[in-house]
Amino acid sequence: MSDEGSAADDPLAGLDTTEHPVLLFDGVCNLCNGVVRNVVRFDAAGTFRFAPLQSEVGRALQERHGLDADEFDSFVLVEGGRAFEKSTAALRVARRLDGPWPLLWPLVYSPERLRDAGYDLVASRRYRLFGRTDECQLPPPELRERFADRALDDVSGTQ
Repeated sequence: MSDEGSAADDPLAGLDTTEHPVLLFDGVCNLCNGVVRNVVRFDAAGTFRFAPLQSEVGRALQERHGLDADEFDSFVLVEGGRAFEKSTAALRVARRLDGPWPLLWPLVYSPERLRDAGYDLVASRRYRLFGRTDECQLPPPELRERFADRALDDVSGTQ
């Protein structure tokens, strides 16, 4: 199943989360931007796409999956037409990365309530611990194709 839209003005048009799962992240969070950089680093196959929760694509995906598009406190993975949040999203991403990250996958069998408690502890302190920016950071030109937000097409000159 995909999240493909049909209308030309649909921000999700042509977006297939089965082929390329989309990782939604808080675009003003320094920790979250660091996580995205590391996912890119350990995703040699180029599987994942990215969108800030605050972006048009991020908001549309949240709304499509019944998530509050005004909340930016959760890491969301949209994969195969389903949305996963918090620790489950992080573990599903880790499982598909290169390097040691797949070794974290067995944690998915621990109680989600406990995993998410740890996630929430860090998430609630992320700005204080790691800082934030005033606006969503733009990815470097060589990574823009990995971002699912069409607004980047205007920045890079590709349409």
